[in-house]
Amino acid sequence: MDTLTAMTARRTAKHFDSSFKLDDQQIDCLMDAALCAPSSYNIQHGRIVRVTDKGARAALRVAAYDQAQLTEASEVWVICGDTQAWRKNPARYWRTADQETRDILVGMLTEFYKDKPVLQRDEAIRSGSFMAQNIMVAATSLGLNTGPMIGFDADQVAEVINLPEDHVIALILVIGKSVKEPWARGGQLSPDEVVLNDKF
Repeated sequence: MDTLTAMTARRTAKHFDSSFKLDDQQIDCLMDAALCAPSSYNIQHGRIVRVTDKGARAALRVAAYDQAQLTEASEVWVICGDTQAWRKNPARYWRTADQETRDILVGMLTEFYKDKPVLQRDEAIRSGSFMAQNIMVAATSLGLNTGPMIGFDADQVAEVINLPEDHVIALILVIGKSVKEPWARGGQLSPDEVVLNDKF
């Protein structure tokens, strides 16, 4: 399936075939798509916690108000972001660049994020969200179904996955084979409502 078709065909799934399992090739493909997601200054803030333990899945289901997809989907990935990635050996994000370019970019990104906790948090969530979108489009192109989730108690999820203090949860992404047709689209906004020329 081509990319544009995958984007328009993708729908959120809530009911999954619990007997279906992704194979290693599919998982590798989705991971490759995730790692190609854009990020500011190539910092790559996004982190994926792939939850496979049945007990942890059950705990996530409790944290997500008993939504069945947490235990029925083939894959459950908690998409997180490292708010402090900008300061953790930032030269590694440009290790293939020449020394002059690396020095310039590392200096720029350090100044850009320093003393800006809101920006640091926003950027971590933004990067995690880009990562999730890449995964969802790639999964659709493979004939898989996905469901992005924000309906959960973030503190409980953080406890289940042992989230470090300097990380945030962007969303939970479930992946597998849907057993029900998605609801009809609720009503797409028109371009006139979404796109503005020059300013509001």
